Amino acid sequence: MADPHINVQQRDPPPAQLPLLNSNTNRHPNQSHDHKGSQETDLDKKLKRLENFLSVLGFSQSSVLGFVLSWSAFLLIGVLLPVVILELSNCPGCGKGQVKDFELVIVASQACVAAVSLLCLSHNLRKYGIRRFLFVDRYSGQMARFSHQYIQQIRGSVRLLVMWSLPCFILKTVREVIRILYVHHESWWLSTAICLALIVSWTYLSMISLSASLLFHLVCNLQVIHFEDYPKLMERESDILVLIEEHRRLCYHLTKISHRFRIYLILEFVVVTASLFVTLFQTTGYSGKITYINGGDFAASSIVQVVGIIICLHAATRISHRAQNTASLASRWHAVATCSSTDASQLRMSNSGGNLEASASLNSLHMNYSESDLESLDYLAMPTSAQLASYMSSYHKRQAFVLYLQTNPGGITIFGWTVDRTLITTIFFIELSLVTFVLGKTIVLGTS
Repeated sequence: MADPHINVQQRDPPPAQLPLLNSNTNRHPNQSHDHKGSQETDLDKKLKRLENFLSVLGFSQSSVLGFVLSWSAFLLIGVLLPVVILELSNCPGCGKGQVKDFELVIVASQACVAAVSLLCLSHNLRKYGIRRFLFVDRYSGQMARFSHQYIQQIRGSVRLLVMWSLPCFILKTVREVIRILYVHHESWWLSTAICLALIVSWTYLSMISLSASLLFHLVCNLQVIHFEDYPKLMERESDILVLIEEHRRLCYHLTKISHRFRIYLILEFVVVTASLFVTLFQTTGYSGKITYINGGDFAASSIVQVVGIIICLHAATRISHRAQNTASLASRWHAVATCSSTDASQLRMSNSGGNLEASASLNSLHMNYSESDLESLDYLAMPTSAQLASYMSSYHKRQAFVLYLQTNPGGITIFGWTVDRTLITTIFFIELSLVTFVLGKTIVLGTS
């Protein structure tokens, strides 16, 4: 490059200017890029545990054997087991054909949501691996600085998964226990086995769908770390080209996240909305009395599905507004840098970075520019042409940088639509209205 200052930075780059993800194409995507020998950091251990948890749920399909085992377990535990139990079980007090009309529809909707999650997320994990999928390798020289924040975000996502799945699990368990007490089978052992089988199948499908939503939530939150670090880079970096290049990299990774998850998000919205509409048709078209015994699963499954959508929308909206807020921060930074400078007569050149700075002198001269005092202008030290040109160049660079950020806001997009407050408000109230009606039909009427 022509600028000698930039060449010095390239020969000895500081941590904030290191390039993104120097991936080795000869390595498998599941292998770590930052390991030194056999040493494992705390982040490596966290990622390994997360990968093992996802493998238990069937998201690890990097081999043919893993693919077969994953989908075989999904079909056996998530589909065949509950369908066979519901077909063979007898519920004389639930109404004629109630099991087929209600509970089989619930199993189908849950299986569709879980299948979408398993299909989309396993494809990305198989293609990129856990580290590249989460973008934790994007700064090969900054892992020590960001690893603690990465670990905190992973722990937060696990806590969020437990916080949302545990109440739904308790609701499902209470419903199945009440059903055992209400529906009489040949023996208590058979009733207990049926109860446990239905709970295991429901929990398996729910954990798959919620884990997929939490992975998207985790990916977005990890990018929030870098957007929150960007204002610090603006404070310590004076080269506008470095700031623009870093912002381009951040937006590039948001674009990659959008491309990887857009099919999953669209299918998730469509399947959940269709499932809720089918639930409404089932509950409103049923002529009998809907109770917690025959319709309680509608409440549990609807809550899980809507929670997954809320988690995804919250994560996408958060990272989108972090990206859009960067332009506001840059505008304030530009205004402070411009207004802190005094008039052109007090400008001086910085010895360290070659940037034009304002003089801190407080006893400035108050000149009277009347015709009788024109001679006094001879004693005023005027800036050189080089200083004025450098000052204007610095101002125009900052102005161009702010304009660039305003016209390139970034964020999570779905085929061009940015997931921001406007979109999330529309989707949230549609899903909330549907699930509120479902809860009213299954819980309020069931207890009246």
